[in-house]
Amino acid sequence: MTARVVVKKFGGTSVGDVGRIRNAARLVADHIRKTGDKVVVVVSAMSGETNRLISLAKSCTPNPSPRELDVMVSTGEQVTIALMAMALEDIGIGAKSFTAQQAQISTDKNFTKAQIRDIDAANLAKAIQSGLTPVVAGFQGIDEDGDITTLGRGGSDITAVAVAAALKADACYIYTDVRGVYSTDPRICSNAKLLPQVCHEEMLEMASLGAKVLHPRSVYFAMAYNIPLAVLSTFEPDKGVTWIVKEEELMEKPIVTGVTYRTDEAKITISKMPTEPSALSKVFSALADANVYIDMITQTGFDGKRTDVSFTVLDEDSHKALKIVNDLIPQLRAEGASCDRNIAKVSVVGVGMKYHTGVAGKAFEALAQEGIEIQMISTSEIKISVLVPKKYWEVAVRSLHSAFETDREPLVEAAA
Repeated sequence: MTARVVVKKFGGTSVGDVGRIRNAARLVADHIRKTGDKVVVVVSAMSGETNRLISLAKSCTPNPSPRELDVMVSTGEQVTIALMAMALEDIGIGAKSFTAQQAQISTDKNFTKAQIRDIDAANLAKAIQSGLTPVVAGFQGIDEDGDITTLGRGGSDITAVAVAAALKADACYIYTDVRGVYSTDPRICSNAKLLPQVCHEEMLEMASLGAKVLHPRSVYFAMAYNIPLAVLSTFEPDKGVTWIVKEEELMEKPIVTGVTYRTDEAKITISKMPTEPSALSKVFSALADANVYIDMITQTGFDGKRTDVSFTVLDEDSHKALKIVNDLIPQLRAEGASCDRNIAKVSVVGVGMKYHTGVAGKAFEALAQEGIEIQMISTSEIKISVLVPKKYWEVAVRSLHSAFETDREPLVEAAA
């Protein structure tokens, strides 16, 4: 029987110091010796290292070149892969470290936010066949010019699942500092439940709406290439696990699976803009050309001739977005534009919403009972998002979680 191939990814907190790296190495070694599986390890930089390198760059210049910034921050992962390979070798597991170039991870040219285009797994497969455990640098890639790129925050998750897809791996385990995916942030709600299963569609929504356990693109890769994906704790691997599965494999479909939040967005409003067909096109085309991601959009009419348009962007893009809009104000013949950064987005997510009515009413009633103003609303088949004043976001999360609390029981045993 051909040995299975699995990928194990360890995040920054899991490899935060040499002791933790050695602990992660022991988990890999135990898995290999217990199952006979071939393991590929993907690691992030040590906890805090990427932030330290970014701060170092900005101490040199307030606006570092994106290309040079990627050259710099990618060194964090290079340190970790070498240490992990050393730790594995020290406990009797043959290992070899791979930078993105050595692992042949190809990306586009979008420095600091690159996307993986292809992985030629030949070098990794050769190492596996020779009995070695490859240790791959997460978060980084190489563009067609041979320049180092990085994949943005959470990029090591993307690397892990993409490597699993390239190798046609049997599973991908994401080790982190929590036991899995919860019904909401357990730091906010003490009764948050560990979810034994979440379907791809739910996890995509939850990840994009603020759940920080997985990067949305990693979930997309897992769904597109049918890679079994698990999330569990590096420090308590026997205390729970969440499997990301196809919807048809879900054992239960509660109306709402999870409540998520984001506090890193800003709302930009264009005031009293003439209702001309081309006006919105001008605004959002200019923002798209500047790579500004738009989330929620609302339009409020006045007399049929003028309207207020509001939309949300990531806070880090808000200054750029506001400048773009202000530059367009004369062309748009609008009164002006403003930016509100004191907002938060709270969302309820669940595939069960497709099969039940009254979810929106119940959500709005829960918020109304707390006197929370809703500024914007966005919906899809499996989620409802509301924009609220930032000072109320914790209350909003608790009230919605309480309103839709499920009777799931925590999972107590991991299948890792």
